[in-house]
Amino acid sequence: MRITVEDIARVCHEANRAYCKAIGDDTQVAWELAPGWQKQSAIKGVEYAIHRPNVTARASHESWLREKVQTGWKYGPEKNVERKEHHCMLPYDELPSKQRKKDELFIANVRALESMLH
Repeated sequence: MRITVEDIARVCHEANRAYCKAIGDDTQVAWELAPGWQKQSAIKGVEYAIHRPNVTARASHESWLREKVQTGWKYGPEKNVERKEHHCMLPYDELPSKQRKKDELFIANVRALESMLH
């Protein structure tokens, strides 16, 4: 079976959504309902990890953070799409461990699936 980068991004997004729900965060929507910018962010994260075989969760988060800053996001106490605020707009070391786990999960999902790319 062959898959695409978008397929991997979808899996990463849905795993992130499930993880967030498990830790009490119900703000994530299903991939099918996600806005284009959110899908593109996941796709960029997958591409970043694929092109860097030894990427760490820290580096992945820092890449995500740079992308968010470039698109006008800033820190806020909770995620607010309208104001472009996100509670994870922090250096990796300042993230709560539950949030760092999301970055680890993202990379683990990319690694589990990347060999199936066509």
